[in-house]
Amino acid sequence: MTSFRCEGWIELNGKKLTMSETEEIVRTQPATINRFGGEFFLSWDGCHARDHFGVMKGDCPKGTITCNGEIKGAIAPVPSDMPLEEAIVTAVALRSGDGVTALSGGVDSSLVAALAHRECMAVGLEESHDLRQAQRAAKALGLSCTCVTLTWQEIEMALPAVVAAIPKKDPLNTSIALTQYFVAQWAGQHGYRRILNGQGADELFGGYSRYLTTTTLADDLARDVAGLEKQADRDQSVAALHGTYFSMPYLDIRVVRAALAIPAEEKVQGGHRKVPLRKVAERYIPAEFAWYEKKAMQYGSGVAKVLQKLARKNGYKTSMQDYINHISRVEHGH
Repeated sequence: MTSFRCEGWIELNGKKLTMSETEEIVRTQPATINRFGGEFFLSWDGCHARDHFGVMKGDCPKGTITCNGEIKGAIAPVPSDMPLEEAIVTAVALRSGDGVTALSGGVDSSLVAALAHRECMAVGLEESHDLRQAQRAAKALGLSCTCVTLTWQEIEMALPAVVAAIPKKDPLNTSIALTQYFVAQWAGQHGYRRILNGQGADELFGGYSRYLTTTTLADDLARDVAGLEKQADRDQSVAALHGTYFSMPYLDIRVVRAALAIPAEEKVQGGHRKVPLRKVAERYIPAEFAWYEKKAMQYGSGVAKVLQKLARKNGYKTSMQDYINHISRVEHGH
């Protein structure tokens, strides 16, 4: 084998592989590659392979094996079925060998933080909801947490790079990506490549407030789960700017399979969202965090409000989209 490169990490039948073990399998048992799990992009001798859900970015379609530009096979790991709790515990354990946990104090990230037991970090404007809640959660869990306080100036300076990097350039995706940008920036500056986070839980378990009033819950959940690949592409695009990547336990194939097997009406009930996840979480974190209803990151961090005010300051009082379009045109020299 004249060339071999592996980004991310790989498991086979629940066992995490070392780089040398992975290379040996690629060289001597290429038929086994299609059963690789994990978050990875592989490259060797004109061939590429990318993880099942496309968490890692790479030069081939998600979940495929390609050689010289032609699709030769599919990445389709088949781990054994597990109850939700076991699936989440396993998914976090496989990702906890190194890295930092992005903590916001909600149930998604607090459960990951408690299981991973790694250093945590949080980002937000001074006195923002997420910084306060992350500090409370870290203290309750006995974890260290670095709180990174953002300023208007930093957000404005980062905006062109973020808009240029993300695929879908609208206010929602821009404000989320801005928040993720600063998480990835801090991680990269402090020598971390892997960032564990709670992304995907809202779609899999019914976390958005609109789920409380919809009359088409099952359809809404299915549509939002289908959009997770685009979210991962957005987040990894800004992480790559800092040489890092987001590792997502809730997008582990075991967790996804367990979550999809739960009926929609069990996920949102009695005025509560993400009920199955919260029931698992309260076995590992205090109930006040397991059942805490938190704002989405772009609002809890304060970044969305700053983006709105920046648009107004720059003369775009009625349309944040026009402001983002303007930044995109400037970045492309128009």
